[in-house]
Amino acid sequence: MERIPNSQNLFYIDFDSDPDLGYRIHEGRSNKDEYDFYSPINHSKFFLSSGEPGSCLRKFSTMPFMPCNLNNECHISSRNDYSYWLSTTEPMTTSMAPVTGNAIRPYISRCVVCETPTQVMAVHSQTTEVPACPRGWAGMWTGHSFLAHTSAGGEGTGQDLQSPGSCMSEFRSVPFIECHGRGTCNYYATQHAFWLAVIDQDKMFRKPMSETLKAGGLKQRVSRCQVCRKLPPFNQQQQQQVR
Repeated sequence: MERIPNSQNLFYIDFDSDPDLGYRIHEGRSNKDEYDFYSPINHSKFFLSSGEPGSCLRKFSTMPFMPCNLNNECHISSRNDYSYWLSTTEPMTTSMAPVTGNAIRPYISRCVVCETPTQVMAVHSQTTEVPACPRGWAGMWTGHSFLAHTSAGGEGTGQDLQSPGSCMSEFRSVPFIECHGRGTCNYYATQHAFWLAVIDQDKMFRKPMSETLKAGGLKQRVSRCQVCRKLPPFNQQQQQQVR
């Protein structure tokens, strides 16, 4: 009989940063945390947390869903729908034109779903220093604190800050790409990503000072994070003995 993993201890990570601390369940393409169903008449959406196993799809399509209605009708790529995918560091073409077909492949992040025997969570420092894991927990990877994104129509989603998906191993000003039912993907000016900011201890209750950061200096104000795994009781005893 096939063993059904405990969904509370499943998590998704970028394919290239798979730690040796979990059992691989499956690999796929990394789907960003929102499918935005949009038309001039009806506007609705649902969310996929980028730290949950459901966000790692085995197959990619610019339009991986189809809306159905009470008339027993389903419509495939017939509306102005969007899907958002975690992207790679691949630079866009010099013309910034939408990419289609196999040209999309280098822009879509790979992912893997892993299982651990204990819980996994992200911790955030709100400083430029990587936070330590709590006692009884072990670090899995470090990154930058991703909070939320907005896109077409000003719609967006928030990210659960305890989710591993909120700790991005690589920082990019906009870490996702927008795809459409017509088979194209691109980055657009309407896309915005929100990262947890660095807050100085002595400025917590002061009025924030307006500041614009340019390329090359963006990371200096982005919070650092670490994803931690709770150690089993036996490992916790060993950790205490080492200390």
